[in-house]
Amino acid sequence: MNFSRTVLPNGLRLITVPMKDNPTATVLVMVEAGSKYELKEQSGLSHFLEHMCFKGTVRRPKAIDISRELDGIGAEYNAFTGHEYTGYYAKADVKHFRAVLDVVSDIYLNSTLPSAEMEKEKGVIVEEINMYRDLPHRHVQDLFLELLYGDQPAGRSILGTKETVMSFTREDFAKYRGRQYIAGATSVVVAGGVSETTVKQAVVEAFKGAPVGEKGEKEKTREEQATPAVQIEERQTDQTHLVLGVRTTDAYHHDNPVFAVLTGVLSGGMSSRLFQKLREEMGVCYYVRAEHDTYTDHGYLSISVGSDRKRVPEVVGVLIEELRRLKDEPVGEAELQKVKDHLLGSMFLSLETSDALTNFYAAQEVLRKPLEKPDERGAKVLAVSSAEVQRVANEFLKSDSLNLALVGQGANSTELIRLLSL
Repeated sequence: MNFSRTVLPNGLRLITVPMKDNPTATVLVMVEAGSKYELKEQSGLSHFLEHMCFKGTVRRPKAIDISRELDGIGAEYNAFTGHEYTGYYAKADVKHFRAVLDVVSDIYLNSTLPSAEMEKEKGVIVEEINMYRDLPHRHVQDLFLELLYGDQPAGRSILGTKETVMSFTREDFAKYRGRQYIAGATSVVVAGGVSETTVKQAVVEAFKGAPVGEKGEKEKTREEQATPAVQIEERQTDQTHLVLGVRTTDAYHHDNPVFAVLTGVLSGGMSSRLFQKLREEMGVCYYVRAEHDTYTDHGYLSISVGSDRKRVPEVVGVLIEELRRLKDEPVGEAELQKVKDHLLGSMFLSLETSDALTNFYAAQEVLRKPLEKPDERGAKVLAVSSAEVQRVANEFLKSDSLNLALVGQGANSTELIRLLSL
């Protein structure tokens, strides 16, 4: 999939991904602003600002003016906030490309941040916090990051706390946006059945008023651990949801394709080791997944499981056994090839739409990584050897680096700590 990349005179980065004969076009604006750019008292500000940008602009004074216009052309639209970026997007029939770009750029550049809407939205976000806390399989992910990184931005919830959310003022949003939402920290990605020339002309015009200046910095993540760690949140649930993991590499590390294969061996499809052992043989879970998440200055490998609370020690024992196996035994060539084929097949299937491609390229650009095409990323996966998987397993999977977070009832921390040995 070919693309073009242009840096505009104001520093904004434009990526165009032409998709011949594709009936849709997606416009995604992504900015280097997320929870890792916040001070403790600002926790949740990036996410709240994302909500506020939909509450009205100079040309579209009310939220209903924005939603009615996008609904009227059959668009899909939303926004999202992560640890290191915030994104705004809309997708519609390609004939509505200019209308989509006009609305998305207006939301991004010209939101009026109305105070009355802000006070109402505080209640909405508090309920969003409540919703995720009421979902143990989701909340345990936040607990795991808190265990890894503690009281620093990487360890805090993207949503913030009820206290910080309720404390924000319009001035807080205006100052933060002025410091972070600048052209040099912004990427616009357009994918679909629209030409590169058309896209460039339209984006230059739409973003000619984007503010410029020095961008606010973020706190560097500190990595500190000497012994295995367990954190338990006691809660009356039928299942226990747990995450076991270790610190790994940042987004730029050469071993990231190896981690992709390693996690694929563990949970890449129904024939993977953990799915077969925990679900098919033992019948102790419905879901199990291994993931490798990377950021500008940190990363981690995690395994998530929801299981019968009475069998948690068994489950943790199996996870440790399978991690140890990766260290002790080379992955066989047949299994290695199966995992690679699964990873590539899944990647290409996931990139069939214009919105998927905008996310694929924007996620690289916003972290300032060299842009890889899907086939280039696939080639790196295909080049991974069994020896590399075993090397990485031995380098990163160590007893003193293990972390286990649980949400459920009846877990014995002393017993679990004893199990955390590789």
